[in-house]
Amino acid sequence: MHIDTGTVKAIQNATNAITAEVAKVIIGKDEVIRKVLMSIMADGHILLDDVPGVGKTSLAVAFGKTLGLNYNRIQFTPDVLPSDIVGFSVFNRDRNSFTYMPGVINDTNLLLADEINRTSSRTQAALLEAMEEKQVTVDGQTRPLKDPFIVIATQNQVGAAGTQVLPHAQMDRFLVRLSLGYPDRASEIKVIMNRQTEDPYAGIRTIVSADTVKNLHIATLAVTIKPQLVEYIADLTAASRTSQLTELGISPRGSIAVSHMAKACALMKGRDYVSEEDIRDVFCDVCSHRIILTQKARAAGTTPRDALTQIMNGVKTPYAV
Repeated sequence: MHIDTGTVKAIQNATNAITAEVAKVIIGKDEVIRKVLMSIMADGHILLDDVPGVGKTSLAVAFGKTLGLNYNRIQFTPDVLPSDIVGFSVFNRDRNSFTYMPGVINDTNLLLADEINRTSSRTQAALLEAMEEKQVTVDGQTRPLKDPFIVIATQNQVGAAGTQVLPHAQMDRFLVRLSLGYPDRASEIKVIMNRQTEDPYAGIRTIVSADTVKNLHIATLAVTIKPQLVEYIADLTAASRTSQLTELGISPRGSIAVSHMAKACALMKGRDYVSEEDIRDVFCDVCSHRIILTQKARAAGTTPRDALTQIMNGVKTPYAV
């Protein structure tokens, strides 16, 4: 598929309108809003990892309303069961057969998995098939999920006693890990004022529909990425596997995720081709949760983003002279 200049411009206008609408609720965090929208355009899942009270849940709700998606939320606690998510079968005596009872992810485009690290590893694992294959299997019968199907999961490390750390295999299924962080002083004053007399969601308009979101994904995949830039991504991920800072580097799934996210980044900037700047813009967000640092690096206070920045700086860019 080729996307013409007019289509690229229309997509840029639409994404600008979407980010502006979400920014009515999430004030002063335009860059995070852009990265979440890029992830949705790339048909990926988002992990919001931050302290309580900075707007992680509000961000998911705002996107659900703005994008016209069927939205559902599950608050994870230790007693949530896998069947609450994927559904279960009950015996119907009148029909003398089992009847499937849908779970929270059925008939859902956007699922907010709130505080995902507060439930059991068994319940966390119930999301693996849904996130990777967009389907659920219950009692041997596979059922497709709605298209699009996006998970926005939140977790925080404050009060972490009794929580279950997400296994690396599940972390790898999130396209990006993002952090909102605290707002600056001016933004926080505006947030406080906005919450005094009005519902922050009341003024949010639905900008697009679920079908439009699917078309955005199709257009994102059609963005051109030159072989030199594919090689650049491969060099970056290879460097992450041999770095003295890492015990575990970026997987091939991570390499693919970088390319898809870079395409979405280019499209939001009004281009139908990927630049090396797009790759560098998204690399840390896509890969910070996919590497494991060595004990020595952790002891030195190195963060995954620090390590990835050092790796980027050590890899020659394709157009360097």
